[in-house]
Amino acid sequence: MARIGRRIAFDYGDVRIGVAICDPDGILATPIATLQSKNPSLKGEIAKLLSEYEPVKAYVGNPKLLSGNDGEAVAKVLAFTEFLTANFDLPITLVDERLSTVTAAKKLRESGVDAKGAKTLIDAAAAVAILEQGLANEAR
Repeated sequence: MARIGRRIAFDYGDVRIGVAICDPDGILATPIATLQSKNPSLKGEIAKLLSEYEPVKAYVGNPKLLSGNDGEAVAKVLAFTEFLTANFDLPITLVDERLSTVTAAKKLRESGVDAKGAKTLIDAAAAVAILEQGLANEAR
């Protein structure tokens, strides 16, 4: 049985970080924020989200190539994961995020949102996809 408590997910990118949270039962994943990766107050913004939502676990999207190999983005995600580990007391699991952004953009288009002009929405929706994958992995 899956652990009770909110889980948070991060879709790390060079410019933006999409963030999603789930309910305590791990049923509904919701986008909650899009943070700026280079913002000097990023640590404080993440701390505020962690304080507000009190997650028991974090998922970070692992951007492997479609071949399954590590691309150049993986090193940046690992550095972000190390940043989270060094600054916050929260278990972190990497989740395969191949196609999460593509899937998020497709879902937004299907719901009538212009995905081209909605990059912040796409990043947060990609975090939802990462969180849903993490929750599905927990349920196995």
